[in-house]
Amino acid sequence: MSDLSDTEELLLLTSSLRRHLQRRAQVGARVARDNRSEGKAATGKSAGSIASRSAESFSQAGPSLGARNLEELRAAIGDCRRCKLCSGRTHLVFGVGNPRANLMFVGEGPGRDEDLQGEPFVGRAGQLLTDIITKGIGLKREDVYIANVVKCRPPDNRNPEPDEVGACEPFLKKQIELISPEIIVALGKFAVQTLLQTKMPITKLRGNWHTYQGIKLMPTFHPAYLLRNPADKKLVWEDIKKVIKEMRREDS
Repeated sequence: MSDLSDTEELLLLTSSLRRHLQRRAQVGARVARDNRSEGKAATGKSAGSIASRSAESFSQAGPSLGARNLEELRAAIGDCRRCKLCSGRTHLVFGVGNPRANLMFVGEGPGRDEDLQGEPFVGRAGQLLTDIITKGIGLKREDVYIANVVKCRPPDNRNPEPDEVGACEPFLKKQIELISPEIIVALGKFAVQTLLQTKMPITKLRGNWHTYQGIKLMPTFHPAYLLRNPADKKLVWEDIKKVIKEMRREDS
């Protein structure tokens, strides 16, 4: 039996993961150099770069991966400086709701109102999500848990960039692990593609059940998208009705 503490074992595991990813990156780079096709060489370089970024993200997130609850996770994230989004934020937007929620919503990232208040989904899109939760599903907002892929507002509400998603992804995954919901509703392209590790467009994914780490996941459109495209609210309602039906089945 090992005499290592939980923290020491975690650091060893993180270090091992980093070495593994670095070895994969090095193998990818060697394959690329040996390949005479310029296109294939570029692909190898890209794979190596992604592996290196993943290793760095998980190494930086190391202490948070041992968090035993959401409070410890938030404390481990601290005054995060792990990506360039930190320079423009007012508040880091961690998440809000029931830490033992059966239903979790995951969005893209904070907007202006969220950045100012430090809470996810409090602007116009947030009001629409609240209506979905309260009027559609029949729950209180505090009954569910709400978080985003990235915890800091991208400038001018632009799409989060891959390095920014990579820096925050371990924290989102740890949030989900700690909450252990029965169902996740992934709101919009970035939430869906990050959790399902796919590039498939949300128009082809929404409305169908998927699985994340054994948890049922329903992709649907982001409330901000619905503000621009109100005709698609009926599609989201069809998705939410499937969530309600599944929740009732789980409770029976």
